[in-house]
Amino acid sequence: MLAEMIQRLFERSLDDKAQGQTRDGQWLDSLWAEVAEMGLPLALLSEEQGGFGLTPAEQGAALTLLGKLAVPLPVAETMGANRIFAKAGLPLAEGAAGLARANHLTLENGVLRGRVDRVAWGEHLDCLALAVGNTLYRVPRSGWTTAEQGFALNFHPRPSLDIAWEVDAQAPLPHCPLAEGATLRAYQIAGALEAALDMTLSHTATRVQFGKPLQKNQVVQHELAKLAGELACATAAADLAGEALARGDVLGVAAGSLRAREAAGNGAGIATQMHGAIGFTREHALHLYTTSLWSWRDEFGGQVFWAKLLGRAAVQAGGAGYWPMVTEL
Repeated sequence: MLAEMIQRLFERSLDDKAQGQTRDGQWLDSLWAEVAEMGLPLALLSEEQGGFGLTPAEQGAALTLLGKLAVPLPVAETMGANRIFAKAGLPLAEGAAGLARANHLTLENGVLRGRVDRVAWGEHLDCLALAVGNTLYRVPRSGWTTAEQGFALNFHPRPSLDIAWEVDAQAPLPHCPLAEGATLRAYQIAGALEAALDMTLSHTATRVQFGKPLQKNQVVQHELAKLAGELACATAAADLAGEALARGDVLGVAAGSLRAREAAGNGAGIATQMHGAIGFTREHALHLYTTSLWSWRDEFGGQVFWAKLLGRAAVQAGGAGYWPMVTEL
């Protein structure tokens, strides 16, 4: 039901012009108002918390759809931030919200200070779910200034923020914003790969070379099968990360996130290759997905961060504990 509502909303209100505006640095106020009116920022919460009370499968379907529709707003990030706020007992976001960890920040005389790099949609956020050590801070918009503009590969804002905030909203950290963000990105990657596969199948079925559709070429068929395989892996990996996050298993999040990120890079490459030169252009919709896949692959820890975490756990487990560690993920 929620997935159908999301589909209708963005099919109605998110067109090529709106996508172009976001890639030119504009914030879609009217579309965010519709998102808020539908209640999507609270979608991952229980009914008692003011949310939709979705099952894990329904949550995953909604997040995947945000990726499949290339939604150019921090809807997923806000959903995740509100989930962390609710678990910590902090006030929910009144507008868009972000997720970040910055252990190097300092707290002196009740004032939190320091810089947080590359915050998704930073200048448009109402608040930030910020982890420093084992503490979660709900930093309001008044608690930071934009230190440096920045953009992701999909042209969406990723500014660095200077935090200078007199702390008045903090709680023990229920789970890391990086784990939350990595799980969200895994689902979005699966959705973007699904869209890329659909577009690639359509393109290779209609594009004719040497008197026959590209799809009739055995090499092309092989690449399409590989792309479908990457989608299947990303979908399973996202579910693994989501289930792990729910039970507080950071290693499971790492494993699922890593495989989804690998699929993002592989899948984007195949889809681009199958489209040829047109796949690189801004005029073709494929770029909405390939650039997002490349961006999401590197956010909320990135591949190296999660690989190191898994690697350290494997070394600590030793020879006797390695296989049980793997099978328990």
